Amino acid sequence: MAAQPAADDGSGEASGVFDDRVVFGQSAAFSGPAEGLGTEMRHGIAAAFQEANRAGGVHGRLIELESLDDQYEPEAAIANTRRLIEEERVFALIGAVGTPTSRSATPVALAAGIPYVAPFTGAAFLRDARELANVINLRASYNQETEKMVAELTSIGIDRIAVMYQDDSYGQAGYQGSLLALDRRGMEPVSVGVYPRNTEAVKTALLDVRRGNPQAVIMIGAYQPVGTFISWARTTGMDAVFLTVSFVGSNALAEQLGGRGEGVVVTQVVPFPSDSSVPIVASYRRALTEYDPLLRPGFVSLEGYMAGRLAIAGLERCGPDLTRTCFREAILGAASIGIDDFELSYGDGDNQGSDEVFLTVIGSDGLYYPVGRLADVQP
Repeated sequence: MAAQPAADDGSGEASGVFDDRVVFGQSAAFSGPAEGLGTEMRHGIAAAFQEANRAGGVHGRLIELESLDDQYEPEAAIANTRRLIEEERVFALIGAVGTPTSRSATPVALAAGIPYVAPFTGAAFLRDARELANVINLRASYNQETEKMVAELTSIGIDRIAVMYQDDSYGQAGYQGSLLALDRRGMEPVSVGVYPRNTEAVKTALLDVRRGNPQAVIMIGAYQPVGTFISWARTTGMDAVFLTVSFVGSNALAEQLGGRGEGVVVTQVVPFPSDSSVPIVASYRRALTEYDPLLRPGFVSLEGYMAGRLAIAGLERCGPDLTRTCFREAILGAASIGIDDFELSYGDGDNQGSDEVFLTVIGSDGLYYPVGRLADVQP
């Protein structure tokens, strides 16, 4: 029998719903090697909430965000999730960062009947709507990102593809996605490298990857170890295309790589954050400037902003009589939810709103550029 969220009465302080406010909780990395990811997600969510609050909130309620640091560690994520539910009495959880932390926190949230909104991960297990009926995904999956990579690589004649991944459930999720994409084409990795989470200990991974003499390396990791891997690989003369998924933290990766970043390809699951001709991006940039004019726009905070806007859409659809059940059904039961021009589509057994995957590449100036096809950036 499929697991279902625990029943809740949706009333009073115990549900995080008050006459004048509704409280969301976030457990994410705000220190350690992945701190840039949690910080940027929080900025984006807070910018969306502040934007709504300036207009009077939703149905007369202001939206608050309580954030706790889990350092990208599963045990801390469990403790934070329990604290947010049992002590802070939040209405829902939003913007969690990472696969290992989400894998640990989701059972706690499910048992308490707490919606788990827009986690910053593309792990496949979170897309099992029958087993995790409280999870509401915004972004495309790692399987879709790695499929895009392999499709683009093979389209330009690259067939010697290696994989370097973080040794945990996040890395395994991206690695399995890579294996599936390769297997569809009768291929397998020419070499594989693995490194421990929350470290930059990638030298062994680099040696293992080099043994396959790859033309391209798909990397599943956070910005510090991925940046270190690329820098060492290029220092040792490895001539390969380096690709990584959206979770890497694009801004932080480009900053770390500096002059060594040219040509690195990153798949993204949100539009380009500097393209104000896209309505959702224009809204995001206005909201981010109002929130903090010193912040630089980026892919992660844009995803956070869209997560906040998705939560606001659920609150709006519920009306003033807000309950967690209504909130979930208002989103997951909707045929379509438009966040400005960005359409999210849910349905029976489908808890993922977007399937969009975009290609970006770091230029010689250290900035990201959108590209339609990988062939457009290869010599």
